[in-house]
Amino acid sequence: MPTDTDATVIELLLAQHDQIEQLLHRVSSIQSTAKREPFEDLVRLLAVHESAEEEILHPFARRSGIDQGIVDNRLAEENQAKHVLSELYELGVENVEFDTKFQEFAHNVIEHARNEEKEEFNHLAEHCNRTELTRLATLVRAAEAIAPTRPHPSGGESAAANLLAGPPLAIFDRVRDMVRDWNRKAGE
Repeated sequence: MPTDTDATVIELLLAQHDQIEQLLHRVSSIQSTAKREPFEDLVRLLAVHESAEEEILHPFARRSGIDQGIVDNRLAEENQAKHVLSELYELGVENVEFDTKFQEFAHNVIEHARNEEKEEFNHLAEHCNRTELTRLATLVRAAEAIAPTRPHPSGGESAAANLLAGPPLAIFDRVRDMVRDWNRKAGE
């Protein structure tokens, strides 16, 4: 893969899809509260990843001439995933229902990623040049830097909703993350 700054948006997001899939498998394979840390890593990665896709990738795909139904389907899947991920987060890895709900969630996330890769990524690869796709990766990285670190299903799934609600939610999430990490270190 090219260096990080030379990566196209497709290469960047494919690498993130791989990370997400690895974390899904890792959380699924651990049978104790030790899954808390990889689950929190997954929550953060999915929240940031999906927020950037909603702000940058999907609007760009719409402008590039893709069938609008494809983008609408991906947005609906992402919105559903936000709701389920939020429920799982609130449920907690210790809850007896967590593993069953998580398995279905993991299956849906992987299916969503495959559909995105097959439909949106292939369309962009065919209709955009490498320079455009590399610039798009830069925009995705910038959006991820200010994205919330938890799913906020009530925030909506449009680019406008993410741009309006995202930064304040991101600050709140990142402060919560710091407090959580500090409390864990203090408890050790």
